Amino acid sequence: MIVSNRPIIGITMGDACGIGPEIIVKALAHKEIYDACRPVIIGDAKIIKKVLPIVESGLKINQVNEPEEATFKYGTIDVIDMNLLPDELPFGQVSAEAGNAAYEYLAKSVELAKEKRIHSICTAPLNKEALHKGGHLYPGHTEILAKLTDTEDFSMMLTTPNLRVIHLTTHVGLIKAIESITPERTYKVVKLAHETLSNAGMDNPRIAVCGINPHAGENGLFGNGEEEEKLSPGIQQAKEEGINVTGPLPADTLFFRAGRGDFDMVVACYHDQGHAPIKVMGIEEGVNITVGLKGGIVRTSVDHGTAFDIAGKNIAEEKSMIAAIRSAYELAPK
Repeated sequence: MIVSNRPIIGITMGDACGIGPEIIVKALAHKEIYDACRPVIIGDAKIIKKVLPIVESGLKINQVNEPEEATFKYGTIDVIDMNLLPDELPFGQVSAEAGNAAYEYLAKSVELAKEKRIHSICTAPLNKEALHKGGHLYPGHTEILAKLTDTEDFSMMLTTPNLRVIHLTTHVGLIKAIESITPERTYKVVKLAHETLSNAGMDNPRIAVCGINPHAGENGLFGNGEEEEKLSPGIQQAKEEGINVTGPLPADTLFFRAGRGDFDMVVACYHDQGHAPIKVMGIEEGVNITVGLKGGIVRTSVDHGTAFDIAGKNIAEEKSMIAAIRSAYELAPK
């Protein structure tokens, strides 16, 4: 069982042919991470060893089998070595072996999280083509996590240093997104937002819901009453349960208000409504978070891909990985 106040963060290595191993090593060179949490990589030690000279790192590696064997000391990288990859694996190429390994790292992290041997999961990027070639036909991390945790109701949350956004809908067209919003979905996502922040130790988190139409419909002037039909009943249900939620509010001013500190979380109705403000306000430190997974498991991720074109060249920056690790320990259940 976990006994320290610093949460253990399981960092999955992602696709070994991409920039994941590089940005992990670079991120773990920052002492403030060890001051706040206990990071352990779940991956292949041989790949991390190969990356050290590439990024000109003087860090050492502690190769372990379980998180309980880790030292969690700054200057030493603890790696749960799954030993799934060949010694010679080129950077920048799609590999079925790397795709399968990325899946297995994630599966191991879920197993450890279910057993409460790590607090949160932080994922380096995987490559969908490699994942499929490795025999795992999922769109990405989120769907794998939902399957492995037997979760149906989950949501995507995005964060920057000054803004948190959770979505009612994501990767569907705008017309279909609006059609699929229901009072039940609104209520569930507001509750997920409340539970996620409450579990992380935030007292009475302030949540605000965006309107669907301009000016949140302005009392029926814009749209066909979508706010009253699809949003307001779910918001009211959450309020009746004691959740501190406001809305629907005009999106064009809500994100500014949240950015200055009026709200702790914004509920966006569709993809671009939530993604655009996040990327304007902090794309370099943007973090993608999966919330609502069974067992209270929190997963954070860098908000970029494997970048095969620059992998192995010591070009990739670690800002997003540092932000993802930070979100993992900030949102870890207290």
